[in-house]
Amino acid sequence: MTGLIRPATPDNIAEAGRLLAAGRLVAFPTETVYGLGADAGDDRAVAAIFAAKNRPRFNPLIVHVADIAAADPLVEIDARARALMDRFWPGPLTLVLPRRKGAPISLLASAGLDSLAVRLPDHPVARAVIEAAARPLAAPSANASGAVSPTRADHVAQSLGAAPAMILDGGPCRVGIESTVLDLAGDAPLLLRPGGIPAESLADFLGGMPATIATMAAPRAPGLLESHYAPSLPVRLNAVRPNPGEALLAFGPAPDGATLNLSAGGDPAEAAANLFAMLRALDRPEFTGIAVMPIPAAGLGAAINDRLRRAAHPRRQTEGTGP
Repeated sequence: MTGLIRPATPDNIAEAGRLLAAGRLVAFPTETVYGLGADAGDDRAVAAIFAAKNRPRFNPLIVHVADIAAADPLVEIDARARALMDRFWPGPLTLVLPRRKGAPISLLASAGLDSLAVRLPDHPVARAVIEAAARPLAAPSANASGAVSPTRADHVAQSLGAAPAMILDGGPCRVGIESTVLDLAGDAPLLLRPGGIPAESLADFLGGMPATIATMAAPRAPGLLESHYAPSLPVRLNAVRPNPGEALLAFGPAPDGATLNLSAGGDPAEAAANLFAMLRALDRPEFTGIAVMPIPAAGLGAAINDRLRRAAHPRRQTEGTGP
């Protein structure tokens, strides 16, 4: 498995582009989490993502582009979307917009919806890979669906084995939590998933805070199903101290016996960057569960709590997400 991990050199990025153009899967870093990329216009390649992740077909994928101009043939961009793109792209903001008629994107990537989720990542390797492939890339997080998202190349290898033809190693992800997903396909903006851009930062561009939807029967974007981002051990939230046998994932000042601390100084950005790696590190057979201390819900804390709530939800089905 580890033989698939390659440093993100120009030669390896060029090879990744050739593999993607040939319909293969390539995992690559973004500023949020590692993505499992495929040619978004190739039905077979997109289907290979679903197969590799064991991902439900009704959960759409995020399509990654190399620049704003590349989004124009794919989606209808109104004044709100244009202003947000100009301010937050490249960056951890995914916009769900009306799909253009004749957009060269597999219907499987959008789960048959009349909208499309698009993003311009803020990571030099991610953008170089998209440019090398010379096409938009569908790229959910590079992990088995429902499992903890990967923030390092070795996380991808551990979760997906040999499913990717290549895993480009660009080091740890800077943000460490997935993109904010904002639905602008209708008249009223809807925050479908909190993430790397706090909702408060979007308010000035939308005339106020967007409405929120935590769960949808037929999701318009990734990451909206209840049981999600889940380690194999049960997760218990708002814990003061661990029960016997539990690991304690702390935040801020911690009691004696804390196993790991998302941020000893109480910094939500540090906690977001550590979240998935620490959940993975605690998902071990010597523990009976993972107890998590309370995290304030403001700013990035909303995204962290969203992930933790889904990780703690009773398992009914498996699903995946996008970076």
